[in-house]
Amino acid sequence: MKRILAAAALVAMDVAAKAELTVTYSPAKGIGPQADVMRRDPSDIIRVGDRHNVWYSRGQVAHGYDATIWYATSPDGRTWAEKGEALPRGAEGSWDAQSVFTPNILVAEGKYWLFYTGVPKPFTNAGNKVIKSALGIAVADSPDGPWARLETNPILRTSDDANAFDSMRVDDACLLVREGKYWLYYKGRQWNNTPGNTKMGVAIAAKPGGPYVKHAGNPVIAGGHEVLVWPFGKGVAAMVSIGPKGIAKTLQYAPDGLAFSKLQDLKTVPHAAGAYRPEAFTDSGAGTMPEWGIHIGSQEGSLPFLEFFDLKWDSVLSPE
Repeated sequence: MKRILAAAALVAMDVAAKAELTVTYSPAKGIGPQADVMRRDPSDIIRVGDRHNVWYSRGQVAHGYDATIWYATSPDGRTWAEKGEALPRGAEGSWDAQSVFTPNILVAEGKYWLFYTGVPKPFTNAGNKVIKSALGIAVADSPDGPWARLETNPILRTSDDANAFDSMRVDDACLLVREGKYWLYYKGRQWNNTPGNTKMGVAIAAKPGGPYVKHAGNPVIAGGHEVLVWPFGKGVAAMVSIGPKGIAKTLQYAPDGLAFSKLQDLKTVPHAAGAYRPEAFTDSGAGTMPEWGIHIGSQEGSLPFLEFFDLKWDSVLSPE
């Protein structure tokens, strides 16, 4: 059954119009609930030819720390055909041998760049034996692969400073092309801190494969357990799900992609969403609000699955 939820009116300094947002959730056929199958952490969606493509974590447990990356295709975003595993776990003894998860995609230089999170074996997520995560890239000539891991992996690691916001986790890449460079937004968690205190940082590279250099002013948002950013005019907008008061469930905007401030409080946000962002890699300075995507759905008695969401704005927003 569809769930329709309305957000409050948007009134902000950085936009030239008011708008109300309605979020509608409905089944994503083919990647929805399935007995003993977990699907979660969808990538942003790209369109290649006449089909849409999405990548995601798949496994048999509720979390992503025991998963591989699969993908599916769709003509319309609502009915999907699961194509199989895109990226397996790394080789025994490697930095990503335990799990590969939370994928995202970049299209650049005529190739497809699959960013992902990895953790090694033996893995534990409790106490003082917590294992750190890292980000890697695999590249292919087609959305169907085959995917080749970069020899420079991992391309982003946790900070060596225990006081840094990303000293225990780097995860959940989301890519934009800005000013001729590749901007990798990611979430970071400080050592011995909780998921609710995750923050968002950015690393920038001149080439799609890196090297990616963390911005000196990180974190750029003091929240953001899931990363969803998109070009909005010449700036960058971000939808934040989890964080401290004033950050959680907000729409944020940065004219320079770095100095984010709140545009709007939201009554609801999709869960760990991937959006269709047609201007994400164009560097056009003409980005608009996303209209649809895929997020993690939930229902009693089921492992996480993927679900369609639709965003409806009652007027066209434009940054000043």
